[in-house]
Amino acid sequence: MNPAYFLTGTDTEIGKTFVTCALLHRAGRDGLKVAGLKPIAAGTDADGLNDDVEAIRAASTVELPPGVVNPYCFQAAVAPHLAAREEGIEIEFGPIKAACSQARQQAELVIVEGVGGFCVPLGSDGNSADLAVELGLPVILVVGMRLGCINHALLSAEAIAGRGLTLAGWVANRIDPAMPRFDENLATLESLLSAPLLGSVPYGPAGGASGAADFLDLPAT
Repeated sequence: MNPAYFLTGTDTEIGKTFVTCALLHRAGRDGLKVAGLKPIAAGTDADGLNDDVEAIRAASTVELPPGVVNPYCFQAAVAPHLAAREEGIEIEFGPIKAACSQARQQAELVIVEGVGGFCVPLGSDGNSADLAVELGLPVILVVGMRLGCINHALLSAEAIAGRGLTLAGWVANRIDPAMPRFDENLATLESLLSAPLLGSVPYGPAGGASGAADFLDLPAT
C-alpha cells in the first residue's frame, strides 16, 4: 500500500494544517499524486465547512469524496470529544481507518492530520494517540516554535515512542516571530530529538503553504 503519515503537533494552533498543506505541495512538486485527510474537525462556517478541511482539499492533487477526507466534522470549535458529545455522535476509529485505506489506494502519498496535540481525547475508542496506533502510521511532529516548545516537543516524542510508533521526522514551524534565541532553541531540539528535521518554516512565508513547501523535505521512505 502507498505510504502515509500521521501528522501531529506539540499543541493546538501551532500550524499543523499549514504544514500538512506545505508537505502536500512539496510532494506534488515531485510529481506525486497526493492527498491529505483531516479525519476529525471542529468548527464550521455558515455553509457547514471547516477551514482546515478545505485548505487540505485544495492542497491535494487527488480528489477524494468529502466523507473520506473528513469523516467527522462538528459545528462547535471546541475539543472534539465535547463537540461530538454535544451532537450525540460517537467518534469511532473504523470509519477513519477505512478512509485512510481508501486514500492510500488512490494517492501515492497520504498525510493524515490529527487534531490538537498527540494525546487529545476523542471518544470511547481512545484518544488521538490511540488513533495513530490504530492506523499504524509513522508520525510527523510539528513543533510550534515558541517559548516552552522544547519541553512540549520532547514530551510529544516520548509519547510517540511509548506507543511503539516511529517518529519519521519533525518540522520547526516558527509561530512566534519574536521568539528569543530561536537558532539556539532549534539547535537544542535537533540535538535531542532522535528524528530528522524535515525543515524550519519561517513566520509568514511568502506564498503561504505553497511558499512554505520551499523550506521542507519529505520523510525518507
